[in-house]
Amino acid sequence: MSVERDIKLDLNRGSRIGLDEAIFCEGKSAAHLDRILSEANERGARFLLTRLSPALHQSLDARHREGLDYDALSRTAIHGDPHPADGHPEIVVLTAGTSDIPVSREAARTLHYYGVPVKEISDVGVAGLWRLLERVEELRSAPVVIAVAGMDAALPTVVGGLTPAVIIGVPTSVGYGVATGGETALRAMLASCSAGLMVMNIDNGFGAACAALRVLRALRNHA
Repeated sequence: MSVERDIKLDLNRGSRIGLDEAIFCEGKSAAHLDRILSEANERGARFLLTRLSPALHQSLDARHREGLDYDALSRTAIHGDPHPADGHPEIVVLTAGTSDIPVSREAARTLHYYGVPVKEISDVGVAGLWRLLERVEELRSAPVVIAVAGMDAALPTVVGGLTPAVIIGVPTSVGYGVATGGETALRAMLASCSAGLMVMNIDNGFGAACAALRVLRALRNHA
């Protein structure tokens, strides 16, 4: 089956659910992505691309590379103009360690695409609890906090005991031994004693940002 016949862009998704279609690039060839981007250009579509590795980005047609706002750390790219800022409150995205930043940056870039202001706070894991306690007032001012952590993933539980914000935990695959792959972090978040903690899949910063967007829109619609 040809690449062209495989492509069916969902350009009406934004009007249905408030979230545009995102292009998951892992597993796709450069030729497949080039065809997607060509069709998007023809139809004036904008969207976010996720898991676009530097090597795959470099393999794209030069015209398409030039039209993308690409960030290698998060492996995200924005095709077209981001959504305009719409008065959304600032979301806080924080990480336990700097090794978690690729995942937290994916969340931050997704929010940026939707015009939501973001404050990124890194390296505030509970091994040095004082670093987190220094930022408590910033956390309490945000309606939603995305907490990204690997290893024992204690950060979202602690944050949930310090702020009334909606807490979205994102386990990462960062860690040694039994923590490798992120399943320990995932299970720790799912078993948290912090009531109401929302938990995403492993390394899913994009999903965490989309959950935050749904929360913001629900708050606005019911204000």
